[in-house]
Amino acid sequence: MPDPKTIATLRIGLIGSGFVANFHVQGLIAVRHVTVTGIHSPNPNHREALARKVNELELGPCRAFASIEAMAGAVDALWILVPNDTRLTVMREIHRLVTTGKMRLIGVACEKPLARTLAEGREMLRLVEDAKLLHAYLENQLFAPSIVRGKEILWRRAVPAAGRPYLARAAEEHSGPHMPWFWRGTQQGGGTLLDMGCHSVEVARFLLTRPDAPRTELLLKSVSATVGTLKWNRPEYVRRLKARMGDEVDYGTRPAEDYARTMLTFTDPEGHDVLVECTNSWAYVGAGLRASIELLGPEYAMEFSSLNTALKVFISREVGTAEEGEDLVEKQNAEHGLMPVMEDEAATYGYVAEDRHVINAFRAGRMPDETFDDGVAVLEMLMALYRSAELGRVIDMPAESLDTYVPPVAR
Repeated sequence: MPDPKTIATLRIGLIGSGFVANFHVQGLIAVRHVTVTGIHSPNPNHREALARKVNELELGPCRAFASIEAMAGAVDALWILVPNDTRLTVMREIHRLVTTGKMRLIGVACEKPLARTLAEGREMLRLVEDAKLLHAYLENQLFAPSIVRGKEILWRRAVPAAGRPYLARAAEEHSGPHMPWFWRGTQQGGGTLLDMGCHSVEVARFLLTRPDAPRTELLLKSVSATVGTLKWNRPEYVRRLKARMGDEVDYGTRPAEDYARTMLTFTDPEGHDVLVECTNSWAYVGAGLRASIELLGPEYAMEFSSLNTALKVFISREVGTAEEGEDLVEKQNAEHGLMPVMEDEAATYGYVAEDRHVINAFRAGRMPDETFDDGVAVLEMLMALYRSAELGRVIDMPAESLDTYVPPVAR
């Protein structure tokens, strides 16, 4: 591992060139002490296009590479941003290159979820630790400025006088993912519960945890979940989905859940039960993606909604039908009417602060606040929730069977 104290500017390589990779590139514009020097993905056209974008934004100099090994010597850290079913394969290759001396790295960061199953997640953690690398689990909602600020205020001003919070609610809903692999349960690992529930359970756990304390201070006691396919297995929407995503996405015969409602019960250090309630959906149709997060305690509350934006625009029907896009808000569903506008999605959703934190931690040679350990904990919660939904009952924790468990839609 290079000595991070000698690195004034961290050189990072992005493995992946899709939607989330572009989000990170947009966020990195506002981060100092970093350059994006490499892009690798299996698609030559996509990696070349993203490398050009990086250079146009003056985040480079950046090159597109045909393999991870080819980036050796050009990067100090890697961001794993590939689809869920290839993350473990990528981590195995990084482990091979580092442990055989073919690549020197400071750390690895991986997008959420860490893997598709608890077993895969544990192997991701084993590999990164065996390679003696710093590691970061990229859960952007924990770094969203509104969430960080709201937690800081309540824990500083309200909790000392009134007591710890007892309930966190988190919801993320939109009209469906961008790419075909998200919709395929065997490839993604699940449906909306894995795709978006990983955000919700962790941001809720974060809010309930005392500042500067590890999230392990909350002991998971039990979980329960209900999942269903409410919209996308209806014949009309099965046809629409095939038209958009191709014949390999067939929700008439192979649906994944497009709705999940979950409850997790934790015990706090004072011995009280504290609750997490989450709702996640691909069946929500509104202006665009809606993230809603709340924290409640004995004499206080906070709430955040991503669609309560400071800026709104109105475009009348006389303007006609505009070309579809996402220039106002992610997962946009209309081009006229009264529309919220997200001025800077990368900052609002937490990508800017997340990348800044991880980059500064790697430069300082210390472990970031959110690590692969947290990614494993999230997968344990999600697998327990899937198991609860499958069996139709509450799952008491810890549950040993989760180490080999695979959700029904991924089997």
